[in-house]
Amino acid sequence: QRLVNTLGTPKDTPELRDKLHKTRLHIGQLVKDTSAKLKEASETDHRSDVAQSKKIADAKLAKDFEAVLKEFQKAQRIAAERETTYTPFDPKSSLSSSEVDIGYDRSQEQRVLMESRRQEVVLLDNEISFNEAVIEEREEGIQEVQQQIGEVNEIFKDLAVLVNDQGAMIDDIGSHVENARSATAQGRSHLVNASKTQRSNSSLMCLLMVIFGIILLIVIIVLVA
Repeated sequence: QRLVNTLGTPKDTPELRDKLHKTRLHIGQLVKDTSAKLKEASETDHRSDVAQSKKIADAKLAKDFEAVLKEFQKAQRIAAERETTYTPFDPKSSLSSSEVDIGYDRSQEQRVLMESRRQEVVLLDNEISFNEAVIEEREEGIQEVQQQIGEVNEIFKDLAVLVNDQGAMIDDIGSHVENARSATAQGRSHLVNASKTQRSNSSLMCLLMVIFGIILLIVIIVLVA
């Protein structure tokens, strides 16, 4: 991002553009490698024997990478726009012819004037050649940026599908966990109800036995009397 922000400023030189070019290629390769690794991890995470903690960690990594890739896309678009708009500054192209000590001799003055004009023509030719080289290099750089933007866009689409797939898998894991919690809570509720029913039945049995004892006692008393 720092190199991109330098484009269009006095520090925007061919050396800086070359450094930006190499940095862009390096980041582009990292993006491809990371995307491939995430795809492999996603395929592995679909197996049932993979720990849920790994699935969740991989899903978070994919989402974080997606956010970083968005920033890289933004920097690419800014770089493409600025490289198209601005031409790099080359200190060498601002050379001026040195002052010449002109003598009083007329022939010497003419020779100096001719040499000065020859130097101006050479400088002009050099500047034209330099500008043509800069334009050609800039066009190649712009084409390269546009090509890389297309590649990153494709990777971003694949990553969006991967993140969505990972999110669905995490939601499924969460659903299973929630169902397990509900089943556990329901089981506890059944146990509590069963315990209450058992205690109620025990209390009823005790009451019936007491009533039966009282009736039996009354019968015995009546018979004895």
